[in-house]
Amino acid sequence: MSAGIRARFRLDRGGFALDVDLELPGKGISALFGPSGCGKTTFLRALAGLEHPAGGYIAVGDEIWQDDARGIFVPTHRRSLGYVFQEASLFEHLTVKANVEFGLRRIPAASRLFKTDAVADLLGIAGLLDRRPAGLSGGERQRVAIARALLSAPRLLLMDEPLAALDLKRKREILPYLQRLHAELSIPVVYVSHAPGEVARLADHLVLLDGGRVAASGPLGETLARIDLPATFSDNAGVVLDTVLASHEPDHLSRLEFPGGWMLVGQRPEAAGSRLRCRIYARDVSLALERPLGTSITNLLPATVAAVAPTHQPGHVLVQLQVGESRLLARISERSRRELAVEPGLRLWAQIKAVAPLA
Repeated sequence: MSAGIRARFRLDRGGFALDVDLELPGKGISALFGPSGCGKTTFLRALAGLEHPAGGYIAVGDEIWQDDARGIFVPTHRRSLGYVFQEASLFEHLTVKANVEFGLRRIPAASRLFKTDAVADLLGIAGLLDRRPAGLSGGERQRVAIARALLSAPRLLLMDEPLAALDLKRKREILPYLQRLHAELSIPVVYVSHAPGEVARLADHLVLLDGGRVAASGPLGETLARIDLPATFSDNAGVVLDTVLASHEPDHLSRLEFPGGWMLVGQRPEAAGSRLRCRIYARDVSLALERPLGTSITNLLPATVAAVAPTHQPGHVLVQLQVGESRLLARISERSRRELAVEPGLRLWAQIKAVAPLA
């Protein structure tokens, strides 16, 4: 993790305190997720140097941006970062190209990571470069803002709920471009969101913030599969599986394989061999002691109970299941747990009622 991000600080704000001690990967998207007011944006501002938490320490790779014990505090304009806010904040009197290249003149040619044309192609704005911001949609404006941030040659890209100000249509428009960034960028991204769907679709690493403190931090799949999370995160408990589209089956179905099993979903447009991330909610998984017969549920997987924990919903428990190398969660009633004698080590069948491919 030496090439990653290290952040350790406490920031007091009257009745609220943000207290974090985190190590984040040096590549991929690390998502900060939690309810409004939990400290996500404040954490991002501290990384950027817009906040100065006393006694803090922040390092990105081998660059130390803050170490109060040694009297080090690098101001924002000297930190090698790109920052994308909820609002694009473009210069209305400049063309898209001029907006994108606004900070480029401050970057020595030898230090530039991207070329304008390459970034424009990556974000699908090549045809917009001669236009003015007033004629752009919300999604287009955000893609221009992201391009501007990338051309600043950042070692770290910060994104503060970049889709929050967009309607559903514009969110769907921009998400594929964020996925392209995820697939093609080698710089780390810290992505703030309170939308579970965005996090499940984009993140590699997940940080759950609750009341200013880190409730959990780790790889996305492992963290979502935990059963010891606070009530804030348990209502939509579920896992994300990285699958491979193995084949297209008869009856307009596609077969997805993952470490430990396979599932059928409605026919996908992607070609065989494509990677596809899927979300499975705990509420959509039921349990049976024997392989069910005469059922309309297509996806039946042999599983072993790994752990059982109460939920914050009275009368229900959360069951962690091991399916080969992968984990699932199931939410069942306490009565069902007793009747089936569900305990760690029990072998049974998981019935998956719904799979949500995150295309």
